[in-house]
Amino acid sequence: MSSPAVTPGRALVFVGFMGAGKSTVAAEVASALGGEALDSDRLLEQALGHSIAEEFERGGEQAFRAAEENLACRLLAEATPGSVIALGGGSVLSARVREALKPHLTVLLDIDAQTAWRRVGGGASREKRPLAADRDAFVALHASRVGLYEEIADAIVPAIGSRVGTRALSALSALARTPGGTKLLWASAASGEYPVLVGRGLLQMKVCEAVWPLDRASSRPFCVSDTSVAPLYAERLGDVRELVEISPGERHKTLASAEAVWSALVAGGMTRADHIVALGGGVVGDLAGFCAATYQRGVPVVHVPTTLVAQVDSAYGGKTGVDLPQAKNYVGAYHQPVGVIVDPDTLQTLPEQELAAGYVEVLKTALIAGGELWRRVASGTEVDERTILACARTKLAVVAEDERDSGRRQVLNLGHTVGHALETVTNYERYRHGEAVGLGLLAALRLSGTPELRVTVRELLAARGLPVALDGEDTEEIVAATLRDKKRTGADVPFVLIQAPGEVSTGCHVPSQELYTAVSELQAGV
Repeated sequence: MSSPAVTPGRALVFVGFMGAGKSTVAAEVASALGGEALDSDRLLEQALGHSIAEEFERGGEQAFRAAEENLACRLLAEATPGSVIALGGGSVLSARVREALKPHLTVLLDIDAQTAWRRVGGGASREKRPLAADRDAFVALHASRVGLYEEIADAIVPAIGSRVGTRALSALSALARTPGGTKLLWASAASGEYPVLVGRGLLQMKVCEAVWPLDRASSRPFCVSDTSVAPLYAERLGDVRELVEISPGERHKTLASAEAVWSALVAGGMTRADHIVALGGGVVGDLAGFCAATYQRGVPVVHVPTTLVAQVDSAYGGKTGVDLPQAKNYVGAYHQPVGVIVDPDTLQTLPEQELAAGYVEVLKTALIAGGELWRRVASGTEVDERTILACARTKLAVVAEDERDSGRRQVLNLGHTVGHALETVTNYERYRHGEAVGLGLLAALRLSGTPELRVTVRELLAARGLPVALDGEDTEEIVAATLRDKKRTGADVPFVLIQAPGEVSTGCHVPSQELYTAVSELQAGV
C-alpha cells in the first residue's frame, strides 16, 4: 500500500491494556504508511529466546520488567518520524519509558476491563498471559493503570471495530504535526466517526489549519455564529466563504432563525461539497447542526465550541434541533459532525454567569460517570482541560453505545426533563440552560430518594452562584410542561434517576404527585 500524502511528523506509539489490540492496530497503521511496526513484546520474546509467560516463570515479573524497560527505551530512542511502535501493556509503568515517550505521539487504544477480560482472560486467548488468570485481579490491575494511560496519551482511540487505527490515521498524522499539548479523542457512533481535538491555541490559524478535518481546497467553510462570538473568533478560522450571524440566546433557536441561515447559505452559493462551521455555544451548535442536517438534505458540519456547556457536552453526539413555543428541541435531527475543535482559551472571554451555567453539565456528567470524575468535581476543583476531556470521553462512550436514545444515551437527560420544562414556561428568558438543568438535577435527586447526594449537589451549585430555588414560577405549569417533554412515548414521561454517582437508571416512572412535590420543594427553596 502506498504511503499517505502526509507522513506523521512524529513516531506513533501505541499503548494500552492487555487485549486492546495494540499489535494488530500498529501493524495495520504501519502498513498504511508503507512500513512495518515494531512490536516490543514480540521483539522481547525474540531476544529472550522464549515466551513472556516463560520469562515470568523463570525470573518473575521484576526481571521481565527490567528487560522490557531496556528494550522499550531502545526502540523509542531509535524511532524516527513515521515509525510505528506497539509497546507492552505494562511498559509505561517505567518512568524511563514515560520520559522516552515524550518526543513521540502516544496513542492509547482504550478498552474497558470487561471487554479486555473477554478477549484475553482466564487463559482463553491463543497465548497465555501471566496477569490474566484471575478476573478480580485483572479488573483491579486495569483500574490501577487507567489514570496513567490517560495521563501520557496524546490521542485516545477506542479499541473497537476493524482497522480503527487506519480510519483514525489522517487525524493522528495531523496531530503529530502540531505543537505538543493538543489531545485527540476519536469519536465513534453507528453513523460515523470523527476526530475531537482539544488544545489551547487551536484557533490560532496555522494550528487550526493543520488539524482541520476537511480539505479546504475541495470543501469551502460557511461559518454560522452569533453576534457575540463572531467578532471574537471568526477571523481565527482563516478564510471562510460566508459568515452567517444570528442573535445570541436560546429564544433565537427557532425555525425562523434556521430559515435565515438556509437563505444565507443559498445566497452565498453553498453546495453539498462545502461544509458548515458551527462557531459558538450550545444554541449555535444545535441550530447550525440542524441547518447542516437539512440543507440540501445534508452537508458536513465542524463544531468549534466556545462555551463550557458546548465543550463538555453539546458539541458531541450529533443531536441538533430548534425549539417551538410549546417545548424545547421539538424539531431536530441526528447529524454527527465530521470534526470538533475545542480551544479552552475561548472560555477566557466567557462571562462568569455563563461559565457557572456550563458547569452544570460538568456536574451532570460527573454524576453519570462516577469514579474519578465525580471525586474531582465533588471536591470543588475548578474545571480544567483534564475535566473537559473526561466529560467529552464520558459522553462519547455513551453515544458510541447508543446513538439514537434507544437505551443508554438516555442517561444524558439527567436533570433535563424538569430543566427543559422550566425553560419552556419562562419563554427561554429567565434561566440559562445550565441554570434550569441545575434545578432539574435537584428535582431528579429528590425523585431518586438520595437526600445526601442532593445536599452535595445543592452546595456545589450554590458555591457557583447558581439558583437552587425557583423564582416564583407556577408549579402546576412546570409540571404540565414536563409532561409534554419530547421523550414521552406513551402516557408517561420517562425520568432519569440516580442511586449513586455512576449508578443511573433510565425509563423510570414517576407518579404525578411525586413530581408535583419535587417541583414544589424547589419553589420552597429546600
